[in-house]
Amino acid sequence: MKEPFFIHLSKINGHHSMPSNHYHEPYEIYYLLSGERHYFIKEQTYKIAKGDLVFISKNELHKTSDAGVPNHERLLINFNDRFIAGFGEPLLFEPFERKNRRLRLNLPEREWVERLLFEMLQEDQEKLPGHEASLQARLVTLLLWCGRKLDRQDREQAPYEHESPAHKKISEIVEFINESYRQPISLDFVAKAHFVSPFHFSRMFKRVTGFTFVEYVNTVRIREAQRLLKETQWKVTRIAETVGYENIGHFGRVFKKVTKTNPLDYRKSVKRVHP
Repeated sequence: MKEPFFIHLSKINGHHSMPSNHYHEPYEIYYLLSGERHYFIKEQTYKIAKGDLVFISKNELHKTSDAGVPNHERLLINFNDRFIAGFGEPLLFEPFERKNRRLRLNLPEREWVERLLFEMLQEDQEKLPGHEASLQARLVTLLLWCGRKLDRQDREQAPYEHESPAHKKISEIVEFINESYRQPISLDFVAKAHFVSPFHFSRMFKRVTGFTFVEYVNTVRIREAQRLLKETQWKVTRIAETVGYENIGHFGRVFKKVTKTNPLDYRKSVKRVHP
C-alpha cells in the first residue's frame, strides 16, 4: 500500500474465499455490512456476522473464507503508523493487540459506526481541502471508541471460547507451528503429535483456517524470510536455513510462489523503499 490510508467498500456475490498467503504491513479494520464469514487471524478462527468489526495487526497472517452463506458486503480500512503518529495515544492500537480481535456491536452502535465509516468513505472519495485531517480525526475517534469498548467487553464477558473442540485443537496446532516452523515439520508428524489421523487432520485444518497445512507452514516461513531479507544483511542461504528450508532451491521456488518474486529482487525492492 503506497498511500498511508486506504478505505474500500466491496459487495461480493456468491460464495467466496480470500486467496492464501495474505499479510501486509498496514493495520487493517474489517467491518461486515451483510452476510457471514469465517475469519482466521494469527491462531484463532472467528465466525463473523453482520455488524462485526475485526482488527488485524501489521504483518499478521489472516484469511476470510466462506461460512456457507452466499453474498456479503464489507468495508475495509488499511492505514500505517505514520497516518496517526501525531496522536501518540497507546489506546489507538489496543484493538490490534488483544487476543480477541472481533468486536460485536448492538444496533445503535452499528448505526453510529456505519455513519462514521461512510463519512470516511465520502471524505476519501471527494478529497476536499483538509480531507486527510478529517480522515485522521474520524479514524482516531473510531479506534479510541473501539479500544474502550474492547476493554469493557474483556472485563464484563467470559473469555474467548472456541466454536468447537476442532477449532480449539487447530488453534493449538497453529500456535505450535508458529513457534516451531524453523524445525522440520510434516503433516504426519504434527498429526501424530496431536493424536489425530493425518487424513482427518488435513481436512480439519483446511476447514478451520482456510489454508492447507503446507500453505500455512510455507507462508509462515516465507513471511519470516521477508523480514530477515529486509532487516539483516544475511546471505539467502543462511536465511533459508533459519526459516526451516534445508534446500536452497526449494526455498527459492516457494518464496517466488508466495511473493511473486525471488529473494534477491525482494531485498532490493524493500531496500529502495526503506533505505
